[in-house]
Order: sequence, then C-alpha cells, then structure tokens
Amino acid sequence: MSLADLPDPTLAPGARHPRDTLRLVGQTRAEEDFLDAFNMGRLHHGWLLTGPRGVGKATLAWRITRFLMTRPEDDGPGLFGEPEQPTSLDPDPNHPALSRIHAGSEPGIFVLKRGANATESALSQDIRVDEVRKLRSFLHLSAAEGGRRVVIIDAADEMNTQAANAVLKLLEEPPPRVTFLLIAHQPARLLPTIRSRCRELRLGTLTPDQMEAAIAAAEEEGEPPDLDHHALAALSGGSVGAAIRLINQDGMTTYAKLVDLMGTLPRLDRLGALALAESCVGKANENRFILVLNLIDLFLSRAARAGVMGPPHPEAAPGEAQLLARLSPDDQAAMKWAALHQSMGARAAHGRAVNLDPAALVMDIVLEITAAAS
Repeated sequence: MSLADLPDPTLAPGARHPRDTLRLVGQTRAEEDFLDAFNMGRLHHGWLLTGPRGVGKATLAWRITRFLMTRPEDDGPGLFGEPEQPTSLDPDPNHPALSRIHAGSEPGIFVLKRGANATESALSQDIRVDEVRKLRSFLHLSAAEGGRRVVIIDAADEMNTQAANAVLKLLEEPPPRVTFLLIAHQPARLLPTIRSRCRELRLGTLTPDQMEAAIAAAEEEGEPPDLDHHALAALSGGSVGAAIRLINQDGMTTYAKLVDLMGTLPRLDRLGALALAESCVGKANENRFILVLNLIDLFLSRAARAGVMGPPHPEAAPGEAQLLARLSPDDQAAMKWAALHQSMGARAAHGRAVNLDPAALVMDIVLEITAAAS
C-alpha cells in the first residue's frame, strides 16, 4: 500500500472534510470565546478544543483557520478611526486564500496527524515524533514568508510521549505569528504542561434539532436520509461523527434488530442471535463487527441507566423503552447491568486484540446477556 492509499485519519467516512464544512452548529459559545479574545487583542498562541468525539471540534478548528488566514495580521482602522472588529468567524468569501485552503494547498497551514506506520503498510496507532519533525521543518521554512500561520493537531491526545514532548517545546517557545489549534477528545490524556499552555474552548453535545442541521452540513453531497433524528441523537450521544457512522453503516436498523433480539429474553431467539453473530464474519464485515460490539455495549449502558433513571426518552429503537423497563426495573437490576457492561466491554476489547473469531465473540456476549436476564 502506498502512502497515497492510506485513509485520512482526521476524516469521518461519508462526511465531507471539516475544512469544507462551512457551518458549525450548536457551538456558539466556543466561537464567541475565540472571537472575543481576538477582538480584545488577546489572541493566545495555543488553543485546546475539547469535547466528545464528533461534536464539531475539527470543524471549529478549520473555521478559526479560515478566519485567521483571511484577516490582515494587523487590522487597520475603520471608517472613523476605530479598528474594525469582526462579529463572526465567517471569512471574506472573496479572499484568495479560501480557494487554496479548499484545495489543501495553503502554505501557511500545517495539519499534524497520524502518519504511516514503520512499514508504511497502514496508519500508525499514534502521532509519532517523525511527524512533529515535519512540523518543525514547516515552521522553519515558512517563517521567511511572513503572515499568519496555523497548526492544527488532530488529535492531540493521539500523540505518543516523544511527540507530545516535542510539541510542548514549541508551545513553550512559540514561533512568531503561529496559532496552534489542538483537538482533543480526551484532554486528560495530554501532558498537564501542554494543557496549561493552551486556552480551552469546550464544545458540548448537540440536541436532536441541532443534530439534524449539523448532519446536513457535514454529510457529502446527496439526498439527506429520512431519519428519526431524536432516536439518532439518543443513539449517537449527540455526536455528529458518531451519527454519520451510524447512518453510513445502517446502525439504526442494526440497533432496532438488536432490541428485537433482546426482546426475546430470557428465552433467547438462538437463530436470530446466530444470524447476528454470523453477519460479523469476514474481512468485508470488519466494520460491521465493530458496529455490533459498540451497539451491544450501548444497549448494556442504556439498560443500566434505565434502572436508575427510568426507561429512556426518546427511545433509540421501537420497543426499547418497554424492554428496558422490563429488564431493568430498579436499582438492583441497574447494578447488575452496569457490572455486565463493564465486564463485556473488557471481553470485547480483549477478543478484538487477540483476533478472536467475531461470531464466537458476539455469540459469547449475547449468551452472557441472556444469563443475566434469567
């Protein structure tokens, strides 16, 4: 496999690139915080964009990037001698830098992300120091050109120790006219010294109505699917990235079938369970295998929550609320499902790590759930 054939680790399958997603939905507070700092002349050199995976952190990073790359480095006075202050992150649509950004050829932008592994046969599992050396080269070569420069690190919590220490040195002694935008799904994994040198922009999960608008903004061109966005929001946890993966992998239908299967408990429909397990077999079904494990994990989580908070509303599939009310009616049941959620999550992770037969792993987990329901 050539380097050009490797997937972009920053791109969700089925979604347009975040640099081309012009609209950010539901994150007004984060945008306003950055804009206020810019207008007050307090543009920090490092910004940490945090929040659950798929809520728009990369989209915000690219909105900030377009904004900075299309603003004069020192804004001149307005009509009455006062500095012109932008009221949004929307860039000048006629600025020539936008076409270069859209084409991925703007020389003032660098994206630090996972590269190829040592054999160049697949993506590395983390961001290695070799990629940071490329960043340092970019900073050195672009310094003579003048103007603003932006570095996006997607995702910062994927850096290994050596890479994180190399980035820390850059944050401690930032080059002139450079803004670092660090995207972090799990900021607790970052070095405390990196977090302390950045100003945080926190992004939250989206409501069902916001999800509908955000999915329309993030999806590739085509007819938008006819979906129950309240159920999709419940199943994806308010994450647009997770929602798009569910849409592309028919996750809503799969979860509905899983609920139907669990509805046969405690007398499990073994033929249905076997069909679910067999659907995960083979290289072509690797993504479906991961999807099924994730949906089972989600079902167990929602069962545990139902015992404490009551049946979910809205439900993520027809009949889910009634089923969870039956399986998890009280605190004691909630504790049982919470313990099973933890143990089955560990078993799924171990099974994937040692390449256990997908059908055997799925069937084993379903049988454990059946035993708990009995």
